Amino acid sequence: MSEYSETHTSKRPAAAGSMRWRVVDIAVASVVGVASALIYWVAAIATAGPWPLLNAIVPGLPGLLNGLWLFAAPLALVIVCKPGAGLFAELVAGILEALLGNMWGGAETLLIALIQGAMAELPFLVGGYRRWSMPRTLVSGACAGLGCGLYSFFSHLQAIDLGGKYGILYVGGSIISGALVAGLLMWYLYLAIAKTGVLGAFASGRQVRV
Repeated sequence: MSEYSETHTSKRPAAAGSMRWRVVDIAVASVVGVASALIYWVAAIATAGPWPLLNAIVPGLPGLLNGLWLFAAPLALVIVCKPGAGLFAELVAGILEALLGNMWGGAETLLIALIQGAMAELPFLVGGYRRWSMPRTLVSGACAGLGCGLYSFFSHLQAIDLGGKYGILYVGGSIISGALVAGLLMWYLYLAIAKTGVLGAFASGRQVRV
């Protein structure tokens, strides 16, 4: 195994056309989205009980659970390493989750998927989609968490409480869970997948296998 997985840093100069999507990129990003949607749907059912309980203990604490709905974008980005991979995977997940049915409804599910996917892209966009690392993936998850937390307030007319205890805890918890679950955990999941050799069609997979 190369030092790539140990140092958590990769700088890949983009060759001509390397930013263009291939069929395999679309296929893998779609698989990430579909798998994530199923987990999102199960997570919504599994947290239906703990959510109000946590909120009763400390208002805003359920934000710590939001990472369970944020990981499609960071995982797709660090595997596919193409602009828009996170947004694409998150939208696929949102569409399927909406079709499966959830408490938020189709339109709201797609909107929040769009926001979370776009926010997750930001850290990689800043690096010109040439820097792929564990810290950047962690920040990607945190950004998705920030988007999720803020959306919940502005979409449900709770923005007035954003500076209050509930708002701070909810948004802060969303950022923390996004960083840990959607960022850090997905980085190590990506490494585990890459070590199996199934990502041989991707630079992200070949570097881990070297």
